Amino acid sequence: MTQRKIIIIGAAGRDFHNFNTVYRNNSAYKVVAFTAAQIPDIAGRKYPPSLAGHLYPDGIPIHPQDDLERLIKELDADECVFSYSDISYNTVMGIGAKVNAAGADFTLLGHKNTMLKSTKPVIAVGAARTGCGKSQTSRRIVEILMAKGLKVIAVRHPMPYGDLEAQKVQRFASIDDLTKHRCTIEEMEEYEPHIARGNVIYAGVDYEAILRAAENDPSGCDVILWDGGNNDFSFYRPDLMVTVVDPHRPGHELSYYPGEITLRLADVVVINKIDSADYDNILAVRENIERVNPRAVVVDAASTISVENPDVIRGKRVLVIEDGPTLTHGDMKIGAGIVAAKRFGAAEIIDPRPYAVGKLAETFRIYPNVGKLLPAMGYGEEQMRDLTATIERTDCDSVIIATPIDLGRVIKIAKPTTRVEYSLQEIGQPSMEDVLAKFGK
Repeated sequence: MTQRKIIIIGAAGRDFHNFNTVYRNNSAYKVVAFTAAQIPDIAGRKYPPSLAGHLYPDGIPIHPQDDLERLIKELDADECVFSYSDISYNTVMGIGAKVNAAGADFTLLGHKNTMLKSTKPVIAVGAARTGCGKSQTSRRIVEILMAKGLKVIAVRHPMPYGDLEAQKVQRFASIDDLTKHRCTIEEMEEYEPHIARGNVIYAGVDYEAILRAAENDPSGCDVILWDGGNNDFSFYRPDLMVTVVDPHRPGHELSYYPGEITLRLADVVVINKIDSADYDNILAVRENIERVNPRAVVVDAASTISVENPDVIRGKRVLVIEDGPTLTHGDMKIGAGIVAAKRFGAAEIIDPRPYAVGKLAETFRIYPNVGKLLPAMGYGEEQMRDLTATIERTDCDSVIIATPIDLGRVIKIAKPTTRVEYSLQEIGQPSMEDVLAKFGK
């Protein structure tokens, strides 16, 4: 039988997982290339032989997605498998049109063949879009389970932006582990809050190997928490699926891939940010949930903020720094930092775009609708240097840091700063404690 030649269209995450679970040891297929988007500096590398398996002794090249149509023809590809997340339906099908026009089939893999089964109970947290509040929802779940005396091991959606072989299985139990694994700002934003709460978190590339390590973690494991990324569905088959939706972006829960899948799979849907969203938008989201997943339990929640030092904001001309991916491919133009600036009386929110340099200036060119916010982009050392320089150049009195980590710990900020932290607060019933009642000793 002739092997089908496959190109996997990805962004250094779901694409590797789809390969590992469906294609790695399957001689009916030959994966001839990955393509990469969203994340800088991924293209030009290889998925290494040690991860690709015995069918790929030379590894698999990773090309820019812009080369996709040429690659289909040059490599005589039969099929292209779309494998990344938080993409509008219009964009997904635009890519599908290019693939079909170039002569290949266009495929979206479902959860039947890509979800792995754990020996432990699994709670999965996903979302309709990047920036809905998955991380704070995950932290709330961990707090509830730990209060029950359960040992929770978190597993984060992949962010392997460095040495893929070294990142096959990563375990983070202390702040020193972030340095050991040479984490980017984006990685630290997801891992550090779990470490600070006393639970272990895993990530990496090979999620079968990661799952088995997590199940047998030396500190013990009662429950696996899948802490999702972007709006992807879980890599592990959940016993409870929690999906977070955002009334600041009503309708996106039914128009972005694969966010609608996470909504349809949900046992519990959290409508977050109801404290700052318009009533009509909350109602629209609620109606959409009822339309596509009427069996789901709906939890209303607020994204509450706390400010370390309000005097750094009051009456000041402030620069607001927010989580990078939320502003870029998440399309958000308001976050906790903006809310804090307005609530605590900032004199002015300074637009950082005239002061941006290097990779940050490029980010603003690629994502022109970010607005008067500075995304905390730190996928590599060059971006971190450019972030530092942009902050230094910006004509402001002080800086509001609304990222999940203390940015001042990883880059030097010479101006007065204050941190804004945010957490999930359920409103009324049912609460997260109610929906987690079956998990306990």
